[in-house]
Amino acid sequence: MGVAVPFPATQPPGYSWLDSEPSFDPAKHLQLEAPDEIVMLSDLGYSAEEIATKATPVAASSPFRVLSDEGAAVLLDIARQLRQHVRPAGDRIENMLRGGCYRSKWLRDLCISTEVTEQLETIYGIQIAPHAMPLHLGHMNFEPSSINNAIDKWHHDTLPLDYVMMVTDPADVDGGRFEYFVGTKHEAAELSAQGLTPPAERTVAPNFPGPGYAIALHGDMVVHRAGPLFTLDERISMVNGYVALDTAVDDQSRSSDLLVVDDHEVLFTEWAKMAAWRSHGRLATLIDELPFTSDSSAVIAELESAIADAQRAIDEMRAGKTTVEHYGG
Repeated sequence: MGVAVPFPATQPPGYSWLDSEPSFDPAKHLQLEAPDEIVMLSDLGYSAEEIATKATPVAASSPFRVLSDEGAAVLLDIARQLRQHVRPAGDRIENMLRGGCYRSKWLRDLCISTEVTEQLETIYGIQIAPHAMPLHLGHMNFEPSSINNAIDKWHHDTLPLDYVMMVTDPADVDGGRFEYFVGTKHEAAELSAQGLTPPAERTVAPNFPGPGYAIALHGDMVVHRAGPLFTLDERISMVNGYVALDTAVDDQSRSSDLLVVDDHEVLFTEWAKMAAWRSHGRLATLIDELPFTSDSSAVIAELESAIADAQRAIDEMRAGKTTVEHYGG
């Protein structure tokens, strides 16, 4: 396991640590177990050509245990303390929490845990690191204020890799099941254009045995949602993001969506660091591997490719954005 961008040593303005929380102790708070099943992107209908450019061919795992009973209880308590900071994500999510790892040291240490990251590496089959943008660490979704509002609509994530963990006990919640589409995001877009959402016969709702269980997800490629509640119960889930350490693969990020979600004082700096890290990796490869050639067009193309992430971040920051993408439902 490596590090993409180190977690900042200082907090952003306006963020403060919780007054009361334990120290994260992997020996007490983790109970890592392997999933029973791995689903591949090819199982969802993606072509070999498209898969070849992505971080991993893995689509999703079955639920696996991450937290001990004590760890799950601590996470639930922290989530309840952080609830006061919830906000909407456009028209997709009514109540979500971002930047929790700048407010809870326990949550931060869980989200950058080497033990958990190594478990995810085994599942994905590649080298990964906690996401280079800490806003993507410890993201939480809370139940809506009305039974008529979705917890989270059908979407694919704004980051490449993550896990989705149940914070509240699914057995205590009437509805609100995590579901994913057995199909591609291209098919989901076609359905959405017709005013439709993924049909029930092509969705999977994994059984989470309890709080502290998670499903590994290729978030940018797997269309998923938090299903509707049937009773307005407390329902909390957590998403923790990762990046492939191989910067030659696609970025698989949609950071421009975050312009209407996150604090700009935090977002722009994190976004720039992420783009700089990926460009740094690609430029280093160029230094090591570019052969002698008189083909200036080929050299220019290699340079443009190496700095593409930084240039895209610049262009998207300048352009701004006012919507958060989703497929409805």
